[in-house]
Formats: sequence, structure tokens, C-alpha cells
Amino acid sequence: MEKVAGRIAAMSPSATMAMNQATGELKAKGVDVINLSVGEPDFYTPDDIKAAGKNAIDNNFSFYPPAAGIPELRQAVSEKFKRENNLDYSPAQIVVSAGAKNSLANVMLALIDKGDEVIVPSPYWVTYVELVTLAEGKNVIIRGDFENDFKVTPEQIEAAITPKTKAILLCSPSNPTGSIYSKEELAAIAKILEKNPGIFVIADEIYEHINFVGKHESIAQFDSIKEQCVIINGVSKAYAMTGWRIGYIGAPQWLAKAVTKLQGQLLTGPATIAQKAAVEALNGDQSCVSEMLTAFTRRKELIIDLIRDIDGIQVRVPEGAFYVFPKVSQYFGKSYNGKKIESSNDLALYLLNEGHIGTVPGEAFGEPECIRISFATSDENLKEAMKRMKEALKKLA
Repeated sequence: MEKVAGRIAAMSPSATMAMNQATGELKAKGVDVINLSVGEPDFYTPDDIKAAGKNAIDNNFSFYPPAAGIPELRQAVSEKFKRENNLDYSPAQIVVSAGAKNSLANVMLALIDKGDEVIVPSPYWVTYVELVTLAEGKNVIIRGDFENDFKVTPEQIEAAITPKTKAILLCSPSNPTGSIYSKEELAAIAKILEKNPGIFVIADEIYEHINFVGKHESIAQFDSIKEQCVIINGVSKAYAMTGWRIGYIGAPQWLAKAVTKLQGQLLTGPATIAQKAAVEALNGDQSCVSEMLTAFTRRKELIIDLIRDIDGIQVRVPEGAFYVFPKVSQYFGKSYNGKKIESSNDLALYLLNEGHIGTVPGEAFGEPECIRISFATSDENLKEAMKRMKEALKKLA
């Protein structure tokens, strides 16, 4: 008899990975599919970073690492926090893991007890609610309005707090919406945390360097709540290193110790070769970051123009990351060849099968009226994909 553990049965599969797989399966059948579902830069890892990984192999840097990460990388992260964010995190407050997702999972399991409430602004990254569930916590969803760039207000956060609230999840720049919380908005949230010293903010800043409106602002900059902040970050997005799997946290030292204890049992530590490459990413030439930002800025402007040329879609201009999150609910209730579109899930499948475009339905992000489109691909792909989308949507009546 097959019976998986309840904690796994309660989890949903990753919608982004599922859509990526469905796109890949169509491609394997010879269908020309443009995949706009995956959150991955289409650039190659810069040569100096690759060389650092190769050197690590040649120098036999292939033994077990310390559970919290190699000292050289933790020092590099500490210096990065100070240099780029004016944050003081000692190497003892930093834990390196196998990607930011792994870092986030570690924090959840180390911080959240059964029945603890975690406030999750919606739209949210698909994995947030699943990790809260895995940690046996309770998701408390608060919805950001389309008109407010999908951002939640301090009043919404304060109204959601109960005696069981343990943490708030914050993602800025946001996946899936591209929204960014300003310094003033973060300051207002910090004021709420000041009044609630037992509540932590888990700040996902993985898209920090893909910012179209100015300097990144971290909620950990406010000294009054520094001990309530956990920063999640990594090298995947800024340095085109998704496959290297290196993420990290900056946290109060007691929590960093707890995460290290957990990681020592679950992972030991991320790959030594990847850690050496990440040292070069953080300490080396940073021109690749600005070059990729220039490309993403151009693509953002291109895709916004193209989407606005499609009838029936509303879209906000993203301030960061590499996604647009258009509202597509005007197409709900329409049909093609006898198949009715009832949801964004239906629409995403229709666009895949009829338009040969991979997107992700908004249901997975807690916003069923939208779909997520990644513009981390070439200008040519974006032009062709939006042409296909426009043609496919015209068929619905």
C-alpha cells in the first residue's frame, strides 16, 4: 500500500515547475513553444565566476564544508551587506544554503512552531504558503490591491496580527508582481513591528539587483527592529547562477545557530565548488549586474508596450524583478472550440496548447484573476510570444 506522509500529502506541487515541465514536454514533441513560465535569467554565468568554480575543482576543494558555509563566503556576504545595504551582519549571523529557497525553508522550520501564524501578503511566491504548511504553521493571507501595485498596507498588516502571529513574509522586489516597497512604506511596517517585538519579518530580497526605480531598500535598515529581521538572498538572479544553488540568510545570531543546527542534519552544507564561485560573484567585477539590469529594463519596457496592445488585459508596470502580472479575468467565461475558460489556470493551459506560450496561472500566487509572465528571455522571443498571445486571445468568444 502506498501512503506518503501527511506533511507531503498536504503540499501542492510547484506550479512554476509544473508549467515549466508541461512546456518542456510539448517542446519534446517538436512543438515550437516559447517558455515564459520560469523565473530564470537567460544569461550565462559570467566567465570569472565560472573560472573560480573550475579553480576550486582543480585545487581539490571537494571535502565537506562547514554546515553554515565556508568562512570565505560568509565573510563575503557580510561585506556585501555592509557595502550594498549598510547592514551589519557578522559572519556568525550568516548561513549559506543550497539556494534562497533552501534558506527560506530552513528559517521556517527553525522559527515556526505548530499553530504559529505567518502573515503572507498576496500575490505571493508559490513556495511561501507551502513552507508555512510544512512547518505546521497557519497561513494568514492578506491581499494587495491591483490599484496599489499589489502591495499590502500597514493597516492590513496590523489588522491581521493576533496573539499567535509569529512572522510576516515580505518580498521586495516581488515575485510575481515586480512591485517594490519604498523606504517610507517599509518604515511604516517597521513601526508596527516595533509595537510587536515577538513578530519577525522574513524579507525575501533575492531580486534586489533587478530594480528599475532606484536603490534597493531593506527593511533591516531600521535599527529598532534589526533583531526581528531575517534577510533571505542569494546569487541566482543577480549573477545568472540559478543552477549553482547558493542562497544565504542574515539573521539574529541565535536564529543563525538554529538554522546551522538544522542544516547540519539535513544538508551538511551546499557544494563547495559552488561556494567558491559565489565568493567570486560577490567580491569580483560587478559589471555583469548592471549589464543584465540594462537588458531587463529594455525587455520590461518592450513587454509592457506589447501587452498594452492586447485588448482585455490590464497590466501594472513592474518596478523590479523580471515578471509582469497582468489581469486577464476579462477573458473568463469565453470559449474556443467548445472549451470554456473559467479561470487563469484554464487560460494558461489554453495559451500553452493553442498559442504555444508557457505562462503561470495566478491561482498559484493567490491571485486568480492574473497570470505571471517572465520576461527573462530575448526581445525576439517576447515579440513572438506576445504576437501569439494576441492571436490566441482573439479566438476566444
